[in-house]
Amino acid sequence: MTQRLNLPAFEAKTRTEGDQTYIWDVVRRKYVIVTPEEWVRQHFINFLISYHHIPRTLLRVEGGLKVNNMLKRSDLLVLDRRGNSWMLVECKSPKIKLTQDAFVQTFNYNKTHQAPYVALTNGLTHLICNVETGKPDLLTDFPAYPID
Repeated sequence: MTQRLNLPAFEAKTRTEGDQTYIWDVVRRKYVIVTPEEWVRQHFINFLISYHHIPRTLLRVEGGLKVNNMLKRSDLLVLDRRGNSWMLVECKSPKIKLTQDAFVQTFNYNKTHQAPYVALTNGLTHLICNVETGKPDLLTDFPAYPID
């Protein structure tokens, strides 16, 4: 999996065992199987850490949550420096179009996290919304990460 994405390239640490390729996840601190969605997630994680200076320790990958009494997993949760949810990120394969259904999934997950920002990415297109007012406001720039 080496598809070019609309995210900064980085030197991904990978290894192959048999016919399976793994990528080092700096958040979970272990190798994980490279899927198209994981490729996008690892690039987005690198983007957050390297370009927005978000500490690795304030990122949560595949956190469990309940949506309509069903157990689900959010792809990536960014915490502020106080440990509060700041941005929920849903990652899709580059082959998946970012549809209304994907947005609904992300917003439903955010009912649990209550992050002021949600992001939906397939690695090629990135949609980031401010949802503090209760209705999504699509942003044209990445929001500033809170310093305090």
